[in-house]
Amino acid sequence: MTDIRLVIFDFDGVVVDSEVISARMLVAELANHGVQVDLPYIARHFLGRSYPVVLDQIRREFGIALPEGFEADYRARLVAAFRTELRVMPGLQAVLGALRVPYALATSSSPARVAQSMEIVGLTPLFAGRITTAAEVTHSKPAPDLPLRAAQKAGVAPEHCLLIEDSLAGIRAGLAAGMEVWHFTGGSHFAGIEPPSAPDARPHRRFAEFAELAHLAPQLLNTDEARSLADE
Repeated sequence: MTDIRLVIFDFDGVVVDSEVISARMLVAELANHGVQVDLPYIARHFLGRSYPVVLDQIRREFGIALPEGFEADYRARLVAAFRTELRVMPGLQAVLGALRVPYALATSSSPARVAQSMEIVGLTPLFAGRITTAAEVTHSKPAPDLPLRAAQKAGVAPEHCLLIEDSLAGIRAGLAAGMEVWHFTGGSHFAGIEPPSAPDARPHRRFAEFAELAHLAPQLLNTDEARSLADE
């Protein structure tokens, strides 16, 4: 690795295990309107994309005009599901406590959605002042704008950033930004399926558990905490 001075986390599917909830509900909602998609399709085409981009692709690809209020109804049901099912990704909080370099968040989710999710799982204090959302940039993933904005706010050059992503769109964004990019495959949305890959979205490394960072990047962690992670 290069000299890493900032770790940037994606949110959904990396910090919180939310993508499996979102995907399951989106499959069901679309089926009610005659659109049939499955989890592998969503993993390849929708992960890491903002909700308006997802809806636009559905309209174009399936030739369907979703009814007025579809997005609001879906979001309301999703938040309700999050309040009972949303969990922090295992090992994430231990890693945040062990990091010896600053960290930040770069997400395609809206500020309101991130704030709600953070409140539900109790992560708000850990990410206060560290969040960059798609609302702050002109172009969403796979454009590099979002990770570049997060790095700019932290005052760290892109070549000194490690971006941890779960989506092809996010991987492409990080590579285009000139960052070290690692593909996190430990979310429940990848259970039982092969995580998507593409020739133009080759991460520098893949890993499935945050405890692996003690072995993969010990230089980023404080010694005592790294030992604790390694023993998990």
